[in-house]
Amino acid sequence: MKSLLLLVLISICWADHPSDNYTLDHGRVIHIQAENGPHLLVEAEQAKVFSHRGGNVTLPCKFYRDPTAFGSGTHKIRIKWTKLTSDYLKEVDVFVSMGYHKKAYGGYQGRVFLKGGSDNDASLVITDLTLEDYGRYKCEVIEGLEDDTAVVALDLQGVVFPYFPRLGRYNLNFHEAQQACLDQDSVIASFDQLYDAWRGGLDWCNAGWLSDGSVQYPITKPREPCGGQNTVPGVRNYGFWDKDKSRYDVFCFTSNFNGRFYYLIHPTKLTYDEAVQACLNDGAQIAKVGQIFAAWKLLGYDRCDAGWLADGSVRYPISRPRRRCSPTEAAVRFVGFPDKKHKLYGVYCFRAYN
Repeated sequence: MKSLLLLVLISICWADHPSDNYTLDHGRVIHIQAENGPHLLVEAEQAKVFSHRGGNVTLPCKFYRDPTAFGSGTHKIRIKWTKLTSDYLKEVDVFVSMGYHKKAYGGYQGRVFLKGGSDNDASLVITDLTLEDYGRYKCEVIEGLEDDTAVVALDLQGVVFPYFPRLGRYNLNFHEAQQACLDQDSVIASFDQLYDAWRGGLDWCNAGWLSDGSVQYPITKPREPCGGQNTVPGVRNYGFWDKDKSRYDVFCFTSNFNGRFYYLIHPTKLTYDEAVQACLNDGAQIAKVGQIFAAWKLLGYDRCDAGWLADGSVRYPISRPRRRCSPTEAAVRFVGFPDKKHKLYGVYCFRAYN
């Protein structure tokens, strides 16, 4: 008797909720509840897309409508793209489209437009990507009282590197850390970028700021000075600290550049001021720390000559470890912040392409 009653109830529930179909898309049928259910569905075919600085990318987004609820017209459809931030209450406007009215915002002006591959295509094209474009984007479609959203993550090819200034370690508050990265042709790294770098082998025993305001550091080889020898590898989290008063290092992120990074062949070694001038005389500028890391990681640049960089540090990139040139690992070797007036080194220059 109980089984019979359960079967009857299931049959009644099934009969009370018949389903209609959304618009067909490449042979696929998207179903919708006919009563009290949504009449609009938004989805992203990829949860994450990849590109690099200077490239172009399409953030996928399509919407499916119930034609019996809206009719055949699409002139009332409003498409809005925003960028999500670490503060979930704040979003950055990117692009809005409603009929013939279209508007891009802020640094996206002149770089974004809808792909428009089909009537239900809300995909956004971003051109000439910048480091700041990295992150998560929300596609929102609104028609009448109905709306739905989808989220797409934009990831950039690049490299994460730890940074501290001439003043020494643990001397940057959060705002100074942000500026320090910008000064070196990079941006402050996100946790996801640091985590990916840790998975790729980054090991650094000094805590640094991340873009969400947290302080963390990556350990691949546990040891006593870095959380303990018996701990597991991972990204160590110091938590969130006062952005104005607390002081740490910073993890920066940079990507491909549009230019030429090179070691300047010069007959003599140079002081810092002479190095700056030598690059200018060669039609270039003294290179930044982000540029030496990008050349090393993304281009495989290898040079066993220590050279000045714009921040007054001296470094050299080794992609092929060898005797007397970083024998144990591929790395950008750090010599230090020598006396600018009296110490002599070579110089790394950068010439941007127009």
